[in-house]
Amino acid sequence: MNPPSPHTTHPAAHRPHEQEHVHEHEHEHEHEAGDQSEILDLDAEVLAEHIASLTAWLPVGTSPARIVDLGCGTGAGTLALLERFPEAEVTAVDVSDAHLDRLREKTVAAGAADRVRIVRADLDAPAWPELGRPELVWASASLHHMADPGRALRQVHDLMAPGGLFAVVELAGFPRFLPESAPEDAPGLEERCHAALDHHHAERLPHRGADWGPELAKAGFTVEGERTLTVDIGPTHTDAVGRYALSGLRRMRAGIASALTAEDLTAFDRLLDTDSPHGILRRTDLGVRTERTVWAARRA
Repeated sequence: MNPPSPHTTHPAAHRPHEQEHVHEHEHEHEHEAGDQSEILDLDAEVLAEHIASLTAWLPVGTSPARIVDLGCGTGAGTLALLERFPEAEVTAVDVSDAHLDRLREKTVAAGAADRVRIVRADLDAPAWPELGRPELVWASASLHHMADPGRALRQVHDLMAPGGLFAVVELAGFPRFLPESAPEDAPGLEERCHAALDHHHAERLPHRGADWGPELAKAGFTVEGERTLTVDIGPTHTDAVGRYALSGLRRMRAGIASALTAEDLTAFDRLLDTDSPHGILRRTDLGVRTERTVWAARRA
């Protein structure tokens, strides 16, 4: 960890728990986004070491005093950044009240509420609320949700302090939990579900899995580093991994049920049955396999 820089005071950084409401149509965006609190919390719990390794890798130089977490969700990145940079204050931005309420609870539990400013905002809105002049901006799995990511990248560029670092984290796809031979009555089911999910996302989230390097360059950033983190946990059977798999597969089913055969849907529902001896929570062969790529880009 880099030694902390002298703490710099900024007028906008000392309003913990402040929420700013902009544009009435935010409520529509929040409804569309849905409450993903459970899956986000489980992702943070299961992948805590991996998230910490991403923040540790960031080539920040001098430790930042002001950080913005764009699309913070329930705070996995916010809390990791607070730990990585103990002198920093974080402005956490999201459109979901449910996510921000959960983040607020976490910061209180961690004794870090005075270091976090909470801002509710629709990042698709033409103008963003006042976010200060951060030296580090973190955007994890949030750019692909934006209607115009290119515009968002330019807004981040203009927002940041000169010499600041922008860290963009993108998912390679939804995690995989089962071995290829599972389940016994429908081997390869998870791969078929992923193929259907990829088609679903291609229509609704066309920027998911994007290579953000060229887009960052177009927005005026200099990409200083890129790292792909491979996650391969298991097979293991911890309570958190089981709940993570159950929550994730439930969300997957909601998006792809119409694309599955009757046989695959029956097998899928058996996996999701918490009372079944063949259900996800009873399996001992679960793992977590996924990839995440981070780009570190410098503002001149």
